Amino acid sequence: MRVQKLSLLAVAAVAGLSLTACQGGDKGSSDASDSSSPSSQSSASQGSGSQSSGSQASDGSGASGGKGAPTASRTGSAMTSTCTTSQLAFSTSGGMGEGTLIVNLKNTGSATCSLKGFPGADLKSKDGTVSAKRSTVAPVAVSVKPGEETRFTLHYPPNNSGGSGETFTSLVVTPPNETHSRTLTVSINVPVSDGSGPAVTVDPVGTGK
Repeated sequence: MRVQKLSLLAVAAVAGLSLTACQGGDKGSSDASDSSSPSSQSSASQGSGSQSSGSQASDGSGASGGKGAPTASRTGSAMTSTCTTSQLAFSTSGGMGEGTLIVNLKNTGSATCSLKGFPGADLKSKDGTVSAKRSTVAPVAVSVKPGEETRFTLHYPPNNSGGSGETFTSLVVTPPNETHSRTLTVSINVPVSDGSGPAVTVDPVGTGK
């Protein structure tokens, strides 16, 4: 009986060790599974956050570009049309100093129009035509309302030589960006030269006094 009891105790001890070993293995496996799970979730969460951030940046830049184009279009559509020769009345007046002639351009139309640049200015005499050269003054854009006027200045060398000089009796004016002209009656006397003297020049529309 003693031998049988010892044998039973030995079997029970072995069984207990086996059970403990199994439980330890299961716990280790469970711990490994638990430790890897947060890592996977963290990686998934970081990946999701990165994609979301990239999508917002793309949408933001796209939205900004979309808003820019309509603004430019509205600005362009609001611009006034160019003044044509047919809607302008032309007149002349004395300049601020000797050797200058002011040419006035009045808007006789029903809508505001704009001008920018150098006009064409050709002086005519019985002996021929002299075309004014452009001055170094920078052009500016000017807006002319109905009934209002703008102007430009013609510069020429006054005849102080004591001789008869050359007298121009007509001035042909072509507004900027136009092909049609108007002829004005003038009386401009310049000294006769061999071409080396002061040239006749014109300022842009909207500049000068």
